[in-house]
Amino acid sequence: MDKNIRIAIIGAGPAGLSAAMYLEKKGYENYVIYEKQNRVGGKCWSPTFNGKRYEMGAIMGVPSYYAVHDVEEFAGVEHKGPVLFRNYKYPDGRPDYRWDTEDAMKNPLKFFLKHPGAALHLKKLQKQIKKFGEILATKYKGYDVTGHIGVAEGKYQGYAVTPGREPVSGENPNLKDLAMPFKDFCEMNGVPLVQEVWIQPFTSFGYGFFDEIPAAYVVKYLDFQTMMNFVKINLWTWEDGTQSIYEALNEHLKHPAVLNSDITKVVRGDKVTLTVNGKEEVFDKIIITAPLQVATEKNPLDNPYASSLDKWLDVTDEERALFSKIDYERYDTQAFQVEKDKYPDVSYYIVDNMVPERMPHVMVYYRRWRGEVDQPIVSYSLRHHKTFNGGKELPYADNAKIVSQDMKDFDCPIRTVDGKEQIINHFQSYYFPHVYSEDYAAGWYDKVEAMQGKNNTFYAGEIMSYGDMDETIEYSHDLVERFF
Repeated sequence: MDKNIRIAIIGAGPAGLSAAMYLEKKGYENYVIYEKQNRVGGKCWSPTFNGKRYEMGAIMGVPSYYAVHDVEEFAGVEHKGPVLFRNYKYPDGRPDYRWDTEDAMKNPLKFFLKHPGAALHLKKLQKQIKKFGEILATKYKGYDVTGHIGVAEGKYQGYAVTPGREPVSGENPNLKDLAMPFKDFCEMNGVPLVQEVWIQPFTSFGYGFFDEIPAAYVVKYLDFQTMMNFVKINLWTWEDGTQSIYEALNEHLKHPAVLNSDITKVVRGDKVTLTVNGKEEVFDKIIITAPLQVATEKNPLDNPYASSLDKWLDVTDEERALFSKIDYERYDTQAFQVEKDKYPDVSYYIVDNMVPERMPHVMVYYRRWRGEVDQPIVSYSLRHHKTFNGGKELPYADNAKIVSQDMKDFDCPIRTVDGKEQIINHFQSYYFPHVYSEDYAAGWYDKVEAMQGKNNTFYAGEIMSYGDMDETIEYSHDLVERFF
């Protein structure tokens, strides 16, 4: 492809900014990144409170985030943020020792005598985790490569999850199993208990429930080495928050993102013509990393989280038929101060709240800065399940009341001043776009991949791989290598 072509990139989140980075590395420098907000980073949003940044979106990474490390090296960023710790509670606030692996490993006999039920459960769980790792590596070889190309047909194609990230491809008919919901997938493979561990960085981080989400999403995000890093709390953080990674990347690009860009029209043909802030701009190619939602009854035009493609793109019938299958999670993060004498010692996970029956109770409340009572605590809750109330989401106001009561139950009440709760921030977004098992098994991803390049259009972003920053960046890498 001609290195001088003019490329429009829609969106300055991890997908769009990294696409520009990888294009630059291949010699494509004639690009423009358009971002509708007044900041970069997308769901990596790290506001400032009392002089320090806290997280409203992505929190952490792990050493197997090789694509994120590409960005770190390019932008001169280091993962030297606060060390994270976690404990567990039951919904009523009692301590939960079922996953207290650190104490159990230090002194197994003492742990057994103190918590015999938890010790026996933990032993059974550890056995199933080991079995699951073996199954993934053998029966499901290829499960962890970039994206979803060919999976519905029992194939794999992408980058290996290794430091060298060598391109790999092959056939494995067992990969078709990844279309089934993760709950069914685990039960079929005789490892139902692993859900208790995989759920912790999955459902709690807003990615839906295991009875409705295809296993492919779970195991591509939480491949075995990534999951073991989470279990061992071998985590990366960034002092100025995850958003700082993409602020630094943006500053190091030859053409930083154009913020506050209001795209009102895109017409595709031999060229791609964008109307941006009332002015027409002509390009040879367009890479769309913004949400691919189109107008449906489920996702109306006035969706508050993301504008429909119908508002600005000349959507084709083929695009509409496929993109109308996309659903998304209604995930809320809320930052608040707590009463000074009730500040939690660490972050807490409430695993029993990570099921549809307990929606929208708090699944995690997160403490970023230890020992500082003026910094916010952030709560995480889901308020959507495909079978709940006909697929309709729970109203945010109802969710906020439940969060408030939960924090009291956890002995971590939201601080009040003159009877008003001190809510610092809340974040609702078009979160974790995905398709369900029927459409996944029917080859949804291969059909979208077949459209890559049509009308001079390419698709990247969360839906094309997964809604965490590493998978999103890796897909942009893969896209650029395949088509540019």
